[in-house]
This record gives sequence, structure tokens and C-alpha cells, in this order.
Amino acid sequence: MNDASPSFRLLPGASDSPVILHVPHSSRAIPAHVRDGIVLDDPALESELDHIVDAHTAEIAHAAANTSARTPWRFVNQLSRLVVDPERFPDEREEMLSVGMGAVYTRTTHQESLRPDDFDGEPLIRDYFHPYAEAMTAAVEDRIEAVGRAVIIDVHSYPTEPLPYELHGDQPRPPICLGTDDFHTPGRLLAHAEKAFAGFGGTGINSPFAGAYVPLRYYAEDRRVSALMVEIRRDVYMQEPGGPAGPGLDALGSALAELVDAVTPARI
Repeated sequence: MNDASPSFRLLPGASDSPVILHVPHSSRAIPAHVRDGIVLDDPALESELDHIVDAHTAEIAHAAANTSARTPWRFVNQLSRLVVDPERFPDEREEMLSVGMGAVYTRTTHQESLRPDDFDGEPLIRDYFHPYAEAMTAAVEDRIEAVGRAVIIDVHSYPTEPLPYELHGDQPRPPICLGTDDFHTPGRLLAHAEKAFAGFGGTGINSPFAGAYVPLRYYAEDRRVSALMVEIRRDVYMQEPGGPAGPGLDALGSALAELVDAVTPARI
């Protein structure tokens, strides 16, 4: 929880790869001045991080990058989503505002207070959300300039049992949930993902989580940007909540590499 920690890291891939593996929720790091605004004591905060962090997803992306025929780029959040959640809308468009979990969270996964009711999140939006969004936009722009397109694959995980904050917790919870966007997820991209992750006991579409991340500059505007969210149910690869990874991690890395290789050579 070092104030000097960078907010994000772009790990270069092959110059001719269009793929960006986006890992937004894998970190537990919270700068000290941000920690000061959180009302939970240290044990409660560690418990919340166990539940909210997509543990080991950066390692899954790393494993995929190491085994792909053409190394994808990786954009990895270095800070906890309790600082800001870079995948939320930063305004009233965000449906998770209804449970206190917009771009700046004020409630926990169990709907307890995380920050004071009168907390002003704008400084966090200014200092962390906007620079992250600008850097991710630049990474996508770079891939478009280099190869004419960008394919964003979001790497997430979710708990086996629904948490109280979930708006759609009553929906099916398959081992692999694939989140799609009507504009940015071509059918071939989805088909490649279903094939790559077929060995984990089943895939579902937009259940219990839906959508795919695209920087706002390109969102619903530019079909050169394709996107897919891969949500992995945590019992597939780790002890819950917040425990160590198991052998499923390597298998998931291989499956993600298969997806990367499938979408890299040709337009999808």
C-alpha cells in the first residue's frame, strides 16, 4: 500500500498482435492516503479485499502471454478496485451506483459502509480513474495504428456463491461466464472463446455478469475495437475467499492462450 506505486502497467506484446489482455481487478494495493478515507478497520478491510479482488487473474494473463504463439499486450491495474473501479461509468449511467459501487465505492460487497456517506470521490476520479482511462485508450489506439484493430479481452473472476451487492445474483453461475457487447463482440470472437474454455464444465453468456470493457472514445463508435469479458468462477482455480491458486490456474492460462492465438492472425 505504497503511495508511490504506479496506478497501472502496460506490458508490451508482439508488435503485430492486436490483443490486449486487460486485468483491472487483480490487485489488493491501496495507497495510504486512500486508505485513510476507508472506514473499515484493518481486519475488515482484508476480508473485503478477499471478497472483491479477482485474485490471481494477473497470473492467468501472465501464463497466457508466456504460452501464446504471438505475445499479447497486457494492461494490468496495479491498484485495488477499492481505489477506483476503472470499468465503471464515472457518472449516472452506472447501474452499480444503486448499491454504492460506482467508479468510487462507498459500500462493501456485503452492503456495509466502506466510506462516509458524504465522501467526495471526485479527487479519486481525477487522480486515478481518468489517467487509467487515458492510458488504456492510448494502448488501444496504438494497436489500431499498428495493426488496424484492437481486441480487448477482459480477465475477471467471480465467487461461487453470490454476494449481497450483486444486482443479478439469482442468475446461473457457470464455470466460465463470457460477457459480450452487442456492438463490440463479433460472433466469431465469442465462438473462439466458447471453444477455448469448453473444458471447464460449461460456459454461459452474460450470466451472472454482462458486458465487455471498451474505452469510452471507441464505445459504440468504432468496430475496429472488439471486446470480450472472461469471468472465471473462482472455485475453478483457487480457494475462496482470497486463498491460494490451485492447478486450475495453469489450465486457464492455456485456454486463454488458445483464445489469444485464435483471434490474433485474422480479423474476427
